[in-house]
Amino acid sequence: MSRSRDPGEELIKAEEGALPEPGDEGFTEELVADLESPPPPLLRSAFASGGALASFAHRDFSLLWSGAFVSNLGTLVHNTALLWYVKEVMHANRWVAAVNFANFAPIIIFVLWAGALADRLDRRRLIIVTQAVMALAALALALATTFGWTSRNIWIILSTTFVLGTGFVFTFPAWRAFVPDIVPRKDMLNAIALDAAGFNMARFLGPAIAGLVLAVWSAAGAFYINAASFIAVIGAMLLIAPRPPMGPPRGSVGRDVRQGLSYVLGHRWALKVLGTLLAATFFGLSFIVLLPGFAKDVLHGGAWTYAALFGASGLGASVGAPLVTHLSRRHRENVIIKWSLLLFNGSLFLLAVSRWTWLSAIGAFFSGVGFLMASSSMVTVLQSRVERNMRGRIMSFYILVFLGSAPLGGLLLGALSDRTSVPTAMYVGACGVAVLMAALFLFPSILREAVAGQPIT
Repeated sequence: MSRSRDPGEELIKAEEGALPEPGDEGFTEELVADLESPPPPLLRSAFASGGALASFAHRDFSLLWSGAFVSNLGTLVHNTALLWYVKEVMHANRWVAAVNFANFAPIIIFVLWAGALADRLDRRRLIIVTQAVMALAALALALATTFGWTSRNIWIILSTTFVLGTGFVFTFPAWRAFVPDIVPRKDMLNAIALDAAGFNMARFLGPAIAGLVLAVWSAAGAFYINAASFIAVIGAMLLIAPRPPMGPPRGSVGRDVRQGLSYVLGHRWALKVLGTLLAATFFGLSFIVLLPGFAKDVLHGGAWTYAALFGASGLGASVGAPLVTHLSRRHRENVIIKWSLLLFNGSLFLLAVSRWTWLSAIGAFFSGVGFLMASSSMVTVLQSRVERNMRGRIMSFYILVFLGSAPLGGLLLGALSDRTSVPTAMYVGACGVAVLMAALFLFPSILREAVAGQPIT
């Protein structure tokens, strides 16, 4: 008589490396075939080198990506709620723009130095320290808002936001430089794509969560969520094994910064790409600071309306990421940049004329699609043409232009909207991008020269 077997015993034996044997209760040829069969081909190929999820096969990258996604989600919840809260308590759009500027001003001040430090210090420790500082700043803002201090003193908001921005600017270059330390070269492009996909997923979900938090809790709740989200990054970095220390730095930090500046000024193609990005972000991307006023004063909506517009832009960027990859197989970057910016420009005009939430959401969606495709193509040009030993410093100039010019444009458009109206300010921004578009189509050599050179490896 055969002995009684636990129903899960065969599975336990399989997990321990021992398959059921003939004569065992429950033994079938189909069971053995199922246990011995490899993972489905589609899943196996996705995690294989060159697959869509190849970088997730590396434990340290999976930890880094997961921590980044949680932290980015918290940051987007925080930023979305913050701009709405400032509009609620201060009423003037110029204060919304001022807070947005305080968040990004450290980029203008520190980014070139942060890029140099990322090549000199232990990147893992640098990220842990900056994330801890940002967590404390978010917690301080949450407590101040809970006790009602921020409704009477805008400088508390401005100062904590500046600290958060400073933490970000010292994190970002170290973060980008840390990825090659944990992902082999053959999977680097995949890691960059997955990193961008994670950010855009957070950009889509964050505003929706912020709208829910504002509706059922308060802005302080969003700030508490952000403070807690930094624990994910710190925990991930602590679980990642330390890397061997880098060699002693050569020369001064200032010397490295000057070399990067000399390189940009000495290469016209780089100036043209960065100049195109500067105009598009200064006049176009700055519309983000007008969204709270647009949702409240033009669409006569509430926090949900604002979150819907912000989220629609993030969803558009999520769609733009795979779309630009597909288009790059057929068209050169200069073509993609021109037509993507044209889509972005048309979306800005649509936002300016819209008085319906659904139409405004469509405009925000396509603005995200267009700008993501254009900016990604410009990054590709910069990374493919610049010498390897200059890529970090060139990317710091990209960050300076990309994240530094939009807040400056936001200050201009925010002040203009208070004197005129939000739609008028949006028209001005859209017209600025239209001038750029006219230049790109009338003088196609502006971008053609940038992509004409052979990629440098």
